[in-house]
Amino acid sequence: MKKRSMAMIAAVMVFTRQAPAQTAKEPPPADAAEATSAAWSFSVLVDGFVVPHSEFFVSPIFSADHHWLHLEARYNYEDQRTGSLWAGYNFSAGHKVALEVTPMLGGVFGNSNGIAPGYYFSLAYWKVELSSTGEYIFNTDGHNASFFYSWPQVTFTPVDWLHTGFAAQRTKLYHTNLDVQRGPFLGFSHKNLSFTTYVFNPGLDQPTVVFEAGFEF
Repeated sequence: MKKRSMAMIAAVMVFTRQAPAQTAKEPPPADAAEATSAAWSFSVLVDGFVVPHSEFFVSPIFSADHHWLHLEARYNYEDQRTGSLWAGYNFSAGHKVALEVTPMLGGVFGNSNGIAPGYYFSLAYWKVELSSTGEYIFNTDGHNASFFYSWPQVTFTPVDWLHTGFAAQRTKLYHTNLDVQRGPFLGFSHKNLSFTTYVFNPGLDQPTVVFEAGFEF
């Protein structure tokens, strides 16, 4: 009887020690599996331009990201009545000081045609972010039509729903008395929506105003 009792106790102890290992091998919850498979993120950005002595026009941008892959489509960005398609590679590093870099290559077609290497860059620390978007269009219509475009800006976000700062741009999209446009901006955000107003060349009698609306999903 004693041997039988000892054997039963030993069997219970072995089962008890193996149980956690069996539990650890169980498949992850369905929610975690769905979150891993649904790693795409999308954004829509629409800029409305109020330019002196020009008609109001809109420039939409649609982007999609999946891990390292970045895809983008633009219209009225490099030139009016011109579209472009882009593909890029997302790099990121750091937490307290966060760095994001996306080199891209695009094709431009419409009023302007060509191949364009481009980039997106951002460096964020605390509530301040330095960012820049740029590209060089090798215009197939002629070397003299090639052009470098850039939009650098510094953003300060004192609270989650408010952002402000200073931006500049060099563009072929419209023409003013200044080759490089500069000015402040102020914006608000709520959940996935954001609204920003840029005022370029505020010292001129008729500055350029850009109204921007963004949505992420």
